[in-house]
Amino acid sequence: MDKSKRLFLKSKRSFRRRLPPIGSGDRIDYRNMSLISRFISEQGKILSRRVNRLTLKQQRLITIAIKQARILSLLPFLNNEKQFERTESTPRTTGPRIRNK
Repeated sequence: MDKSKRLFLKSKRSFRRRLPPIGSGDRIDYRNMSLISRFISEQGKILSRRVNRLTLKQQRLITIAIKQARILSLLPFLNNEKQFERTESTPRTTGPRIRNK
């Protein structure tokens, strides 16, 4: 076999099939906080379908459940814990500014 034909052959790598993040028994509901919290980032954003490895129908149901939980105050809209940590350590000065030339 010459090199030009060898480039088009698929490599026979074995790969492990990943388990789906939502099992068949899991019910996608706004009350199921343990399930919903897996699909939210640290900032409180809904993770994309590619990151979650969900089907289109599952992603839609997760999105609706997250939005319902936010409206019912079960989940925060934003997670601003980092902002509060930063404001505590910032020193404030009240005197006039001195410019260095």
